[in-house]
Amino acid sequence: MEINTPVQSSIASINGVALNAAADVLSADDLRQRAYSELLRQAAKNSGLLADSDVPSTDGVLSEEASSAIEALLEQALVIPEPSEEACRRHHAANVATYSTGERVNVRHILFAVTQGVDVVALRNRAETTLLDVRCHDGSNVEDTFTKAASTLSNCPSGAEGGSLGWLTAADCAPEFAKELFGHAEVGVLPRLVHSRFGLHVVEVLERVPGVEQPFDAVRGAVAMALRQKTYVTALRQYLSLLAGEADVVGVDLEAADTPLVQ
Repeated sequence: MEINTPVQSSIASINGVALNAAADVLSADDLRQRAYSELLRQAAKNSGLLADSDVPSTDGVLSEEASSAIEALLEQALVIPEPSEEACRRHHAANVATYSTGERVNVRHILFAVTQGVDVVALRNRAETTLLDVRCHDGSNVEDTFTKAASTLSNCPSGAEGGSLGWLTAADCAPEFAKELFGHAEVGVLPRLVHSRFGLHVVEVLERVPGVEQPFDAVRGAVAMALRQKTYVTALRQYLSLLAGEADVVGVDLEAADTPLVQ
């Protein structure tokens, strides 16, 4: 997950419609979010699904009518076929750990929170230095370097407990955090910073309880839903790229996003 530095924005626009006020301080992702939303709002108008009287906003919040019209637009514009049995079985076989149940990890972490106005480069340097430090002492019985670092550096309340988050399941975590913790065999301080919506984490896995693999028939519905979601994201990305290619886009880079950030 890329951490975006908040930036002072000039006025960006889609087909002459402003996305922000001159004084706004927005991250690149926030600006792209507004641009994608405005592209869809205008497409809904052009399709007759939204009244011409709908007024654009410079705070990124769509009207209720615009949100409903965009949902209707996407239902019409995006064709999402049902995944085949063969595709579902292949996906399940390649992601057995994802469809296991009961996996738990005992974790502690040091959070370097990304907040508005923070110097992300300096923050990342502190996080990387801390990661190197605790990895060098990983397993040492002389001094618990991790506990000390968590208590003095972490921006999470768990710092008072040495960074302990206790036993977690995937459902307890943000998806991007869970992806780094579950379905792996690693124990100890992870050799990389973990990125989440909250910031940068130095993570230590203290213990693991493996999950129980579920047969395909037991998770068929979840597998099909996952494949439909992947297809939906791909179709949405292509549709937004088409809209952006036909629009007059000023002050925002829509090519930099890995996936469309449309709520």
